[in-house]
Amino acid sequence: MQSPIVVTGMGIVSPLGRGVPAVWRRLLAGESGIGLIDRFGEDGLPPDFPVRIAGLVPGIDQDPEAGFDPDTVVGIKERKKLDLFSLYALAAAEEAVSQANWVPATEADQRATATIIATGIGGFPVITAAQKTLDTRGYRRLTPFTVPAFLANLAAGNVSIRYGFRGPLGCPVTACAAGVQAIGDGMRMIRSGEAKVALVGGTEACVDPLSLGGFHALKALSTRNDAPTEASRPFDAERDGFVMGEGAGLVVIETLEHAEKRGATPLATLSGYGTSADAHHITSGPDDGNGAAAAIRVALEMARLDPAVVGYVNAHATATPVGDRAEIAALRSAFGDALPGIPVSSTKSAIGHLLGAAGGVESIFSVLAVRDGKLPPTLNLHQVDESMADLDFVPLKSREAAVQHAICNGFGFGGVNAALLVSRTADT
Repeated sequence: MQSPIVVTGMGIVSPLGRGVPAVWRRLLAGESGIGLIDRFGEDGLPPDFPVRIAGLVPGIDQDPEAGFDPDTVVGIKERKKLDLFSLYALAAAEEAVSQANWVPATEADQRATATIIATGIGGFPVITAAQKTLDTRGYRRLTPFTVPAFLANLAAGNVSIRYGFRGPLGCPVTACAAGVQAIGDGMRMIRSGEAKVALVGGTEACVDPLSLGGFHALKALSTRNDAPTEASRPFDAERDGFVMGEGAGLVVIETLEHAEKRGATPLATLSGYGTSADAHHITSGPDDGNGAAAAIRVALEMARLDPAVVGYVNAHATATPVGDRAEIAALRSAFGDALPGIPVSSTKSAIGHLLGAAGGVESIFSVLAVRDGKLPPTLNLHQVDESMADLDFVPLKSREAAVQHAICNGFGFGGVNAALLVSRTADT
């Protein structure tokens, strides 16, 4: 019998701050990390720009307790070579590796460690800034670090270089399912024997006028600029789109046998994973959610679990009218009559949608839910969409609940679906 795969380390950078303990405490307290965008220099956004809100990672000056301080991650000189998405990944990796106490010293252990860090867009702000430089100052003014800074796989590459992880290196770029798929890829590598340990998850930092304008053109973003903390409203009848966020969520995973041999503490078990394609539409899933339901069923089958034993779903739920309905249809298909008794919440209500990093961060929230027996709330849920009124969305306030198994969903453009099943371990 194969040894279960367990999580032994976690690291977060998010709109609620840096560090798992502080972020989890704030999430359970119902705090929001969404606010007005103040990042684009003195000129800021044009006065008529339609989207003025996002879930930005707070700086140490804004948040002395848990703000992000790049000086503690990389020196000023080296930062010129990195985009923010790589910085966030390095910070999350530091926390996850430290908790797992995995710093391989031998070449064998280094080659047995995989680094799989997803992103949806990569160094997008570097690309837009380089285009401006090219247009206004010419090609000679481009830095030689432009390409290494924006390449999507460079978050994984920089983390691998820092820690000497010489095993498989990967970067799923599968839109908003990427973070969950990175974890699933790491699970497969451990099962196949390609790796004994894997650092997996996602990172994203693409809050930029072009990305905001592009998603707005798709009518995907909330324009509730006058009330930022109330803008992300998954499952609510008045939801009007998602709020873009940024950050990173990484976990260290390995078999329970490997963890016990080296004295590591298992935080939760990754008991199932499934992925599928809708083969339907480039941005919207089918109304009946059949592709997403298929991914959930595969995860349950891998874990050999009856759907009714799942005690919590961390939904993908971005707060788009079409997306939320399709996910609920998928959950009804996968869980049947058991669904009304299963709590479902969307933590995007507090941090926004982190795109390729969403699955990494939300998988950590799922681990914490089963470990601590606490369910994070769905904020801003004042009037549930009529078609979902029979379901329990953990509205407004967190609650205590003994959870043995939780599902974490991630769905993306192109019709990609991924579902991760997280289970409580005997030692947690």
